Amino acid sequence: MAMASEVEIVDLDELVAKLPRAERALFERVFHVGVTYGRLVPPDSMLPWIQEHFGRVEATLVQKIVKVTNLVTLQGVLFNWLRSHRPHWTAPGLDLEAELSRGNHDPLASPLEGTPEDTFGRVQGRYCVTASNIAKFDGWHALIVFQERHPLHFKREMLHDYIDTGSRWAELAHRSDPSSKYYLFLWNCLWRAGASLIHGHAQVMLGRDMHYAAIEHLRRSALFYQANYRSNYFEDLYKVHTFAGCGFERDGVRVIANLAPVKENEVILMAPEMSDGLKDTIYDVLACLRDRVGVTAFNLVIYTPPLAPTEESWEGFPVMVRIVDRGDPLSRTADFGAMELYAASVVSSDPLKLARTLEDALSASE
Repeated sequence: MAMASEVEIVDLDELVAKLPRAERALFERVFHVGVTYGRLVPPDSMLPWIQEHFGRVEATLVQKIVKVTNLVTLQGVLFNWLRSHRPHWTAPGLDLEAELSRGNHDPLASPLEGTPEDTFGRVQGRYCVTASNIAKFDGWHALIVFQERHPLHFKREMLHDYIDTGSRWAELAHRSDPSSKYYLFLWNCLWRAGASLIHGHAQVMLGRDMHYAAIEHLRRSALFYQANYRSNYFEDLYKVHTFAGCGFERDGVRVIANLAPVKENEVILMAPEMSDGLKDTIYDVLACLRDRVGVTAFNLVIYTPPLAPTEESWEGFPVMVRIVDRGDPLSRTADFGAMELYAASVVSSDPLKLARTLEDALSASE
């Protein structure tokens, strides 16, 4: 389906209703879309404040809320664009250059002296080096310390090197401990996304027994779907996103603006393997989010099947990258609350608009 420029997430129920019968049946096998309306009656004294923050009083009186639930993973989200206009307290100005130049203690500035190494040593890349994490999540847990201190000054060749260095670290850790075979690459960019240090760095882990819980849940959900419908979940996930104008392919990499995002502007990439094409697409998506969408804090993870054979089946499980915007690092309002932790995500960004921005940016980078 062509990405119609006028279609927005608020129209998703109408878009799905107009799909051809087979496409609609497949879409509704993966996603449930519901609509409700919130109504309110403000006092006259509030009208100037509402107009200042929301533009039109009428837009608040009857609010269309779109509820999307992934029926396979049970990831749910409530979309209401008005949420992005809520009052926020934000500190004045984000100047990372000034923060980095303050001279505060930065153990990553000289990683060979300021960080420990793993028992098998360090992995040295062109633009990074590994360090054993001082406070570990798991038995094997290391940092990929970037030579470029500024976390948003990443370039294409740097990103390739960060990922390649992480893969080399995982192979060495697995060789040292063959029972550890479940690899995870993650990047928390800035404190809003969970980083304790501004200095650019990613993290790598290698677990044993089973993959990390969210990845194992996804594997089991996909197997259950396969058993029920005799169809690969990841293939169908991509297809239904294309029906809604939220998915496209570039160089063998499938790009999805997630219809059930964990938070704002979530992008999913899928490919058969960690190819140069996938690394390029990761870079181009991050550059688009940084330069066009204005994202400054983000989480990125790379899911991969295990490094060695396992008792459980990983058939049909792709290499998957998930990237999500974590909002303004200087905002005092947290983006995760009780809804996100215990109910469903509440999101104001629009996956259909994000998909159009991504496709335009990735086409321009070719």
